Amino acid sequence: MSFRVAVVGATGNVGREVLNILAERNFPATEVIAIASRRSLGQMVGFGDRELKVVALDTFDFSGTDIALFAAGSGVSKHYAPIAAKAGTVVIDNSSYYRMDPNVPLIVPEVNPEALKGFAKKNIIANPNCSTAQMLVALKPLHDAAVIKRVVVSTYQSVSGSGAAAMDELFSQTRAAFVNDPIECNVYPKQIAYNVIPHIDVFMDDGSTKEEWKMVAETHKMLDPNIQLTATCVRVPVFVGHAEAINLEFKKPISDDEAREVLRSAPGCLVIDKREDGGYITPVDCVGDFATYISRIRKDPTVKNGLNIWVVSDNLRKGAALNAVQIAEELLSQGLLKAG
Repeated sequence: MSFRVAVVGATGNVGREVLNILAERNFPATEVIAIASRRSLGQMVGFGDRELKVVALDTFDFSGTDIALFAAGSGVSKHYAPIAAKAGTVVIDNSSYYRMDPNVPLIVPEVNPEALKGFAKKNIIANPNCSTAQMLVALKPLHDAAVIKRVVVSTYQSVSGSGAAAMDELFSQTRAAFVNDPIECNVYPKQIAYNVIPHIDVFMDDGSTKEEWKMVAETHKMLDPNIQLTATCVRVPVFVGHAEAINLEFKKPISDDEAREVLRSAPGCLVIDKREDGGYITPVDCVGDFATYISRIRKDPTVKNGLNIWVVSDNLRKGAALNAVQIAEELLSQGLLKAG
């Protein structure tokens, strides 16, 4: 059985990764269509060992398309996702627009695949925030084992999470610092080269940023509304790969060795945790990989049933493109999607 698959936003960072992963994982597609805005019309994008010509979104007819993977931002998803869904296409959306809609499943396949059954209400499935996705891959098996009460997470998020312009800004600022040119800030409010910025997305009335709010709200929707969670999200001068320092408090006792074994057998997790120089994973190590890596697993003696872990993943993959493709694969695995 094969499917007609559209990738909306095919010329962006995430869209290109979606195309790469569809090819790498041999997704059963008879046709893959690369779609972007009219300014990208006719541009070529890679798909495996061949190239696809980009077609314009504003004139594309979704009729006969089985799956559309959207990677083009909330404004595009707000307007075009319902058009595609009405045409009978199952939309898997990477933007934040539908994540908290009660009629739209928010899915990480390793965490809550059973929630996919609700997709038919709107024919739309939401992909979570990149920082939430990798965190929950690690937290789900631990929650099943010992029940998480409270989470304190600090994120170290790469500039690719802000798009290609942010990656260019990090590069240009780094170069400018070397040659003593003026540092120009266009994407971020402060210099990102050789700096860290404790500000991702807009500020909210309580002093948190929307990125921090997303981690709380999405964890409650996907994993457990009873988990208390507080987050501090920080942008760091890394091109690709998000890292998270996570402090956990459990209802039941769990040792660091028990946690290590639970995570080693969990889907999507890869434990690299040697108590020696270099015996852990950093963002540079994870680029291009599918796994969510867990290192630095250790007891927190300051609270009852406490643990600390370090979680790293390629944000363009598990945090976005890979998770979207895995959702499509899970639809097929559960028999929820038939070829048109």
